[in-house]
Amino acid sequence: MSKVISHWFDGAESQGTAQRWADVTNPATGQVTGRLALAGKDDADAVIASAVRASEAWANTSLARRTQVIFAFRELLSARKDELAELITAEHGKVHSDALGEIARGLEVVELACGISQLLKGDFSENASTGIDVHSVRAPLGVVGIISPFNFPAMVPMWFFPVALAAGNAVVLKPSEKDPSASIWMAKLWQEAGLPDGVFNVLQGDKTAVDALLTSPDVDAISFVGSTPIAQYVYEQASNHGKRVQALGGAKNHMVVLPDADLDAAADAAVNAGYGSAGERCMAISVLVAVEPIADDLIARIAERTGTLVIGDGRPTDEKEVDMGPLVTKAHRDRVAGFIDSGEKAGAKVVIDGREVKPRGDKDGFWLGPTLFDHVTEDMDIYTEEIFGPVLSVIRVETFEEAVQLINRNEYGNGTAVFTNDGGAARRFSREVQVGMVGVNVPIPVPVAYHSFGGWKRSLFGDTHAYGTEGVHFFTRSKVITSRWPDPGTRHEGGLELGFPQND
Repeated sequence: MSKVISHWFDGAESQGTAQRWADVTNPATGQVTGRLALAGKDDADAVIASAVRASEAWANTSLARRTQVIFAFRELLSARKDELAELITAEHGKVHSDALGEIARGLEVVELACGISQLLKGDFSENASTGIDVHSVRAPLGVVGIISPFNFPAMVPMWFFPVALAAGNAVVLKPSEKDPSASIWMAKLWQEAGLPDGVFNVLQGDKTAVDALLTSPDVDAISFVGSTPIAQYVYEQASNHGKRVQALGGAKNHMVVLPDADLDAAADAAVNAGYGSAGERCMAISVLVAVEPIADDLIARIAERTGTLVIGDGRPTDEKEVDMGPLVTKAHRDRVAGFIDSGEKAGAKVVIDGREVKPRGDKDGFWLGPTLFDHVTEDMDIYTEEIFGPVLSVIRVETFEEAVQLINRNEYGNGTAVFTNDGGAARRFSREVQVGMVGVNVPIPVPVAYHSFGGWKRSLFGDTHAYGTEGVHFFTRSKVITSRWPDPGTRHEGGLELGFPQND
């Protein structure tokens, strides 16, 4: 019998009005494992109201106490990460080790939030004008909404909620309908860590839930990760309703390999970054830019390595662990397969065909193997569209300049990488490429938590990246206090002066 997955607010699970339901499946078997309660407008209002009721008391809770709760959450999550990884694998399909990896990277942001007191410090100017002091503080916003995608059901929410909570905000998390159980698991962990009820809430649902967060007058900010069309919609709607917004959109990440590069290292990186998590990563490498004359040699090495990959059920077993699991849903699997059909019809050379995969798993799983295309051109769908699957396209160019121009012409600017042993070329690439995150001999340059994550161009709507100091500033607002305290016993010698105040 499938489990029921509900909302979480006021410190407990609730199905709300439960007038609409969605199936949650195990991608490795195709079986329905859960029924998800989809929020109506009344449900959304109830969850948001819970956050509003709790927000003032949490904002007034001392930094010391808030830090203690964040640290307790960190300890619990670290000790029980295998439980969460199993939930992720069962609903997303990524292999267990990959699920543990996303939790580890999310933990980095939790650890950053444990030191939030250092990042929330304001400034103080004594005697800025005669007898007048000025100081600034960073105050919480109130209630913040987090709308997260299916591909990282733990890590992406953890890009936002540790910092938001540590800064004194209440949170409403709207996870993906495809893998919602991780959100409830984390809500219960927050309760165990001592977070007051109502400070962390989960709103399950689809567009109805999203629109409720975007339009509610009680929600002060929105953090979003997803496709570019939806990111633009979220940004426009939330901004029109007076909210602060960071909306991280789609990607088409290029990896440039220069002729002097270590081709074995580049081939390993291309396979790892192209096919890890079945390509369902916003930082996956989907375009390999080979600067001639190394394309033939590099493609042969990539093909050889790809042929050794084991595709199957990602749950841990006594057998050799599989390298890549299924895609998240049958509809998404069919969509990605359609792009392979399109690329072949457009004239790209199919070096490895993922449609012919023989997985180690149930025949009803949503399987699609790694696919490698050569001789891809800029006008093909497999280049212009964000496929979000295990499809790696090779574009051949003659020069370094062509490679940079190719990347800069693309509408996305999320992540990119260059593989080279030439420090000058790497420095020039890093300076000239118009992308938010750059890797030098690093294929997936996701920044550590004390820097910030975010792209350029149509990969980001809004001007604030995730986590790091930018995240702290996003979840707080500055207040400046100007004060005068006359010396005791000093006679007031002021008077009427209607001119604009001047400093002296």
